[in-house]
Amino acid sequence: MRTLKEAKVGETVTVVKLHGEGAIKRRIMDMGITKGVTITVRKVAPLGDPMELTVRGYELSLRRADAEMVEVE
Repeated sequence: MRTLKEAKVGETVTVVKLHGEGAIKRRIMDMGITKGVTITVRKVAPLGDPMELTVRGYELSLRRADAEMVEVE
């Protein structure tokens, strides 16, 4: 299982599955990260948190703890 947290800068990945429960999973889905969506990793902050992503044509900052709940291929 590979997570979004492990994706490198410049890499484009596709969401396979969302892990987590309740409000956390709902929040990730509300940001537009759902099964089948393509995500491009644009930048990672100098200390590694947060990550800047391009999702559905807009920029999104996501904490590494949340990125770990997104399974990608």
